[in-house]
Amino acid sequence: MTLMSHPGSSHSIHSEVIKCKTRCSGVIRFIKTVDSARRNETSLGMRYPLWSSLKVKPSSSSIGTGVRWRQERQVTVAASPPTEDAVISTEPLTKEDLVAYLASGCKPKENWRIGTEHEKFGFEIGSLSPMRYEQIAELLNVISERFHWDKIMEGENIIGLKQDKQSISLEPGGQFELSGAPLETLHQTCAEVNSHLYQVKAVAEEMGIGFLGIGFQPTRRREDIPIMPKGRYVIMKNYMPKVGSLGLDMMFRTCTVQVNLDFDSEADMIRKFRAGLALQPIATALFANSPFTEGKPNGYLSMRSQIWTDTDNNRAGMLPFVFDDSFGFEQYVEYALDVPMYFVYRQKKYIDCAGMSFRDFLAGKLPCLPGEYPTLNDWENHLTTIFPEVRLKRYLEMRGADGGPWRRLCALPAFWVGLLYDEVSLQNVLDMTADWTPEERQMLRNKVPKSGLKTPFRDGLLKHVAQEVVKFAKDGLERRGYKETGFLNEVTEVVNTGITPAEKLLALYHEKWGQSVDPVFDELLY
Repeated sequence: MTLMSHPGSSHSIHSEVIKCKTRCSGVIRFIKTVDSARRNETSLGMRYPLWSSLKVKPSSSSIGTGVRWRQERQVTVAASPPTEDAVISTEPLTKEDLVAYLASGCKPKENWRIGTEHEKFGFEIGSLSPMRYEQIAELLNVISERFHWDKIMEGENIIGLKQDKQSISLEPGGQFELSGAPLETLHQTCAEVNSHLYQVKAVAEEMGIGFLGIGFQPTRRREDIPIMPKGRYVIMKNYMPKVGSLGLDMMFRTCTVQVNLDFDSEADMIRKFRAGLALQPIATALFANSPFTEGKPNGYLSMRSQIWTDTDNNRAGMLPFVFDDSFGFEQYVEYALDVPMYFVYRQKKYIDCAGMSFRDFLAGKLPCLPGEYPTLNDWENHLTTIFPEVRLKRYLEMRGADGGPWRRLCALPAFWVGLLYDEVSLQNVLDMTADWTPEERQMLRNKVPKSGLKTPFRDGLLKHVAQEVVKFAKDGLERRGYKETGFLNEVTEVVNTGITPAEKLLALYHEKWGQSVDPVFDELLY
């Protein structure tokens, strides 16, 4: 079923709707075949090639490369970027192939899933110092052995774990991230979070390690944070200072929680993308949880969100073009093609292509790989280096919330599922935000990190809009019929009081904590 906005809406959607079954069907059949292989890779003990174009030939080491069996059925997977270059392109990709890749994410509503990702800071319980890589490696190795996760390696270094459709990865400063499996209900999502935290905590406590649920590292300087041994992070670290003043803080000192959600058509994607962008500042306010920097208040409720305003504006922001009548998969591809590249992954190594153009790559004119053409692997990798408030891949990522304690890790997906997976709530959001101007949306993005729900908006405060939005989310969850509304209790309290999590921490700092930030490590300990 094609979902369209109401007639007369300023957010009207152009009539051409790309359906997975009808456009670039050859590319999509290939993608579905590879997806099927992915689903089998754990049981077969293999790492299959991921994305490439139809115009490919297998390399001599396409299957089984870099895999060796461990005791207790464990598998060690060789160097793992977002995708591997296990295929060789023989003909250039076209822009239509890139559009078809995004369109292949369309799926019927009965197949929609919820994918939650969350990051957390590891620290030594005695000194409160950030975990060193050696400690992280030990933690990963023990979790792998005790709970039967497969190890992900880059060279000789363990950099993550994989188990079925879940993965654990390391952000640049050692932030520990769970990328959850695509699940049907919020009950399953919260159970997954609890299982993950149990496993991590069981091992970490034995090592004298704790984990902190907050959006910004509260006590340590940037130079105190170790860099993880991942090739892409070296490239990013060198490039970031050229394009913004806060990019290194983003890499090393921030944590987020996000949810990934599906769409059934191009039109459905557009509606959810617009709703997500318009309301992202409200999510930022509701989950604001990063008021401290280097041991004192920093003047913001969400320093994590503020940092994104001067990280790299070529690849971040509110994407006003999403609200144009002409917007669709093709327009997002045009945008992504103009986002400067970071790297290309070849022969288990990252090649520094920072600042270069993917358009040049399509034409075989990439300076770092002259004469070579990209595969869909390269396109998928490139899409992971774009960081707007809502990001499109083969699903939509809601990216505006600070990391926080475990109840909020369940509340964030509940908020967005209630709004975007229920047709009535989604239309209510689109109706509410239809006359918001680009300037108003940007104003909210700019002011919310500092003033949160107290941000003035039209004739009132953002708090009043947020109260209505949370009601939409609750109603949407009720109509889903899975008894999921309890997961919204955390945000319901925030909108009822108008006090964000960050403001609660600031009150503790000024009163109970005697102007010391250190107690936050107990307050927000997982």
